[in-house]
Amino acid sequence: MPLKPLQMSDAPKGPGDDASVLTKTRTQTARPPMYKVLLLNDDYTPMEFVVHVLERFFGLSHAQSFEIMLTVHKKGLAVVGVFSFEVAETKVAQVMDFARRHQHPLQCTMEKD
Repeated sequence: MPLKPLQMSDAPKGPGDDASVLTKTRTQTARPPMYKVLLLNDDYTPMEFVVHVLERFFGLSHAQSFEIMLTVHKKGLAVVGVFSFEVAETKVAQVMDFARRHQHPLQCTMEKD
């Protein structure tokens, strides 16, 4: 006797074999909070040193660094960049360590964006 092809209507029925669609709930991952890195003005750190710090630790061009340095000088502080907590913390530590090693009182801080 020849076998006939199996049709969907011929498939065995079991529990949960109804035609409803199962949906899976996906949890959405929240973005981590971001932190602003700020440079603060003081009366002793040379402007050239600040420009050098911005170029070295933040990868800014000379023109960008000069603009931020002038903002720090005129307004008392400036946002240098916005980063994840770990990156911001590392950049603050690098800048502070570099300034201390060169005997400058330059202050760098971070705050939640």
